[in-house]
Amino acid sequence: MLNTVTSKDGTPIAYEQSGEGPAIILVVGAFNDRAVAAPLARFLDSSFTVFYYDRRGRGDSGDTLPYAIEREIEDLEALIAEAGGSAYVFGYSSGAILALRAAERLTIPKLALYEPPPTGARAGEIAPQLADLIAADRRGDAVELFQREAVGIPPEIVVQLRNAPFRPALEKIAHTLVYESTILQALPEGLAASVQAPALVVDGSNSPGVMHSAAQALATALPNGHYRTLDGQGHDIVPEVLGPVVEKFLLDY
Repeated sequence: MLNTVTSKDGTPIAYEQSGEGPAIILVVGAFNDRAVAAPLARFLDSSFTVFYYDRRGRGDSGDTLPYAIEREIEDLEALIAEAGGSAYVFGYSSGAILALRAAERLTIPKLALYEPPPTGARAGEIAPQLADLIAADRRGDAVELFQREAVGIPPEIVVQLRNAPFRPALEKIAHTLVYESTILQALPEGLAASVQAPALVVDGSNSPGVMHSAAQALATALPNGHYRTLDGQGHDIVPEVLGPVVEKFLLDY
């Protein structure tokens, strides 16, 4: 069932809830809405009360300008309050970096982060270009810029994806790519070192080397960080593989 919670600035944030047990909130990444988290939620809800939501600007959630990372942290804070005041947080891709940024400010008992991309790289430098494209209503061009420069999809594949059946959905939330690029800017010095919560950082063995380097560096920088690679996995979430690893860390560690 679809529910909403109101963030500090009045923005409605849409979420779904399932299961029973300790609360966990799933934070998705670029081009994603809560539907991407739903399969993992179904796996985890045998052990947890799972909250999975549309980040602001996408799906059934509202959006209030101007954008700031602090507003997204407040969205997560409102969901934690809705969950009873305490919740584990799982972050996927750029959503993992958002979860990390939130953990500096909020009390989060444990973090699980899957495939966190590098920060301070090209993906974090293109927010002004993306904003200009959105202002000019060139949403398709914004999608392709992010695909090339942030995701690293080869240009010839980006061209082929123009006719993909999911392309209209990407263009619909293209304005949120400005948000993703902002999140992926260089982390403030000492941010990771300030997060004391136990944190599991996971990547897939089939992902590019830059992703492994980013995950390993983050796990090392976290005072209570743990690193794990999943054999045969890439950037996509496979609940049957990732779910047991997340569940064991959160319940047993």
